[in-house]
Amino acid sequence: MTTASPPATPRTGIARIVGASLIGTTVEWYDFFLYGSAAALVFNTLFFPTSDPLVGTLIAFVTYAIGFVARPLGGVVFGHFGDRIGRKKLLVVSLLMMGGATFAMGLLPTYGSIGVGAPILLTVLRLVQGFALGGEWGGAVLIVSEHGGAKHRGFWASWPQAGAPGGNLLATGVLALLAAVQSEEAFLSWGWRIPFLLSGVLVVIGLWIRVSVSESPVFLAAQAEAAHGAKEQAPVVEVFRRSWREVLTAIGTRFGENISYYLLTSFLLVYVTVHLGLPKSTALNAVLIGSAVHFVTIPVWGALSDRIGRRPVTLIGAVGMTVWAFVFFALLDGKSFAVITLSVTAGLLLHGAMYGPQAAFISEMFDTKVRYSGASMGSQLASIVAGALAPIIAVELLKDFDTTLPLSLYLGGAALVTAVTVYFARETRGRDLTRNAVGGSAAPVRATAEHR
Repeated sequence: MTTASPPATPRTGIARIVGASLIGTTVEWYDFFLYGSAAALVFNTLFFPTSDPLVGTLIAFVTYAIGFVARPLGGVVFGHFGDRIGRKKLLVVSLLMMGGATFAMGLLPTYGSIGVGAPILLTVLRLVQGFALGGEWGGAVLIVSEHGGAKHRGFWASWPQAGAPGGNLLATGVLALLAAVQSEEAFLSWGWRIPFLLSGVLVVIGLWIRVSVSESPVFLAAQAEAAHGAKEQAPVVEVFRRSWREVLTAIGTRFGENISYYLLTSFLLVYVTVHLGLPKSTALNAVLIGSAVHFVTIPVWGALSDRIGRRPVTLIGAVGMTVWAFVFFALLDGKSFAVITLSVTAGLLLHGAMYGPQAAFISEMFDTKVRYSGASMGSQLASIVAGALAPIIAVELLKDFDTTLPLSLYLGGAALVTAVTVYFARETRGRDLTRNAVGGSAAPVRATAEHR
């Protein structure tokens, strides 16, 4: 027996939901990316001082990667409770955890003040950041996906995705502004703390907006039905028992997207400042401009996926990135600000084609009762094997080889993995998310000619 599908949220309602998710994810990604930018520009000298700048940067990126290791654990915990008690409550908790950890980073003493205790405290706070972000992504995209109807789900669900470049834009913009108005000595002495302390203000704004949203109607329908049904196993157990193929598909879909983003943003700062010897402002401003274009175009890619499907749009980005990988670093080596900006912006446009449809694509793979757990696990496991290692691998390749070809092969190979995964995946556009909200196993979308 099934229940009637709840009606799609009115346009004004879905706009409010999207706004709350976008602002919340922007704040959380600001916190997370701020660490990555600081690892490339500040932490390598203040918390991990060594005689070799690249070695110090490499150690800083190792702690950066530790945040990714905590993300699957956060995905399991937040996914479990998000599938049991709701999406909204967990989104509030994740925002508080992330903001608190980032604010505390701005208060930390450096290695010069307390020695080895400084990098230890920094690493612990990075773990808290990763744990919180592991639960943020799934909840933010699901609460939007489950409020709206199927016709425009790709467009609406892509807006929380825009929170990633929005947060990076904000973090890079603050750092670029400080670098422009402060001397190098002032920035390293105290100026770097300002963006971290600013997180406290942003979290208050994000919470004020986020607590105003309503719980997902799809989840509430599934919860009401479950209250009268047989007791089920923990959502994470159900995910790996019934939907392990979808988890693997989500990992493959995220693989090239994740690696390309961190190479185009965080690693770019190292490449331009350390390897090419250009000013920090050159790298920061290039990422700033590219992130602005990225932010605007992600919803465009999401809307296009509503018209032609999630797979074709994702393939445009993945195949395009496979080719662009062999152009990107060669353009950077020209040391022209205009060309560096163009290469970053073009790369982020292709990344957006993979990232924009992703929220709807992954959300549509899973049943309501395990959707938070499934989406979180698929995306966060990918973050360990992809995003966490990307800057570390890239720095090692840069240290060991006197050519950009290995970097291009790494980036292009990662994008190819995503292209192959998505090519063999099932199209999900148009799926009714309420169909499997109650009673029984997941019913995948039929492979019609349109959906193949």
